[in-house]
Amino acid sequence: MNDQPRTDEAPTDGTGADGADLLGIYLNDHLAGATAGTERARSLAGALQGSPSGPVLRTLAEEITEDRASLLAIMDTLGVPVRHYKVSLAWAAEKVGRLKSNGRLVGRSPLTSLVELEILRLGVLGKAAAWQTLRQVAETDGRLDAGQLDDLLARAERQQATLEELRRRQATEIFQQA
Repeated sequence: MNDQPRTDEAPTDGTGADGADLLGIYLNDHLAGATAGTERARSLAGALQGSPSGPVLRTLAEEITEDRASLLAIMDTLGVPVRHYKVSLAWAAEKVGRLKSNGRLVGRSPLTSLVELEILRLGVLGKAAAWQTLRQVAETDGRLDAGQLDDLLARAERQQATLEELRRRQATEIFQQA
């Protein structure tokens, strides 16, 4: 039938990495995303500071920055070292991502704001998934504060709703004349 020897060891991904190593990789990947998201949120808030969405975006950018700091604190609590090359690459990729064509030779297109709102919303969705994953880990790892993770998840869900409202508003403004 099955010629494979039986073992009580959990299956691995073939890299020899254990759960702690994989959690470190996972958290560093999310830190890279949080770095790019923080930069994008700050940029968008600055670009739209005089608009009706400006104050809301400024608050969101501050919260996203705080969430990144929370992730760093959690990584420290878990003894997960920061992989600076990942953070640096994410920072640079976010900067390069701003160079995309926006349909205008000079100035900012309203379409740029719409796409950036969509990118931020996707980033916050990913962040919420990370908080959910960590919340699950907290069930068996007493180093993690389940209440803090619940709060972070609730905030991410509020951020998603806010970004969706801003996205819809921006889309309506752009395409109502189409």
